Amino acid sequence: MKRLKRDPLERAFVRGYQFGLHGKSRELCPFTLVDVRQAWLNGWREGRSDQWDGLKGAAAVHRLNEVNAVG
Repeated sequence: MKRLKRDPLERAFVRGYQFGLHGKSRELCPFTLVDVRQAWLNGWREGRSDQWDGLKGAAAVHRLNEVNAVG
């Protein structure tokens, strides 16, 4: 059975979220394509915001799932 590839923009968002949640700099964005980079930065902003709100561990994972379900 073939595995379906996830949307690259969703993957970039999740990676950016993880970087932001861990307090890493947005300058570490590994993407150069405009759309993918923007998705990564949007995820990074959400992650930073959640870090500032004190979300960690399971709470952050739950929040990420909510954001992905809406977006």
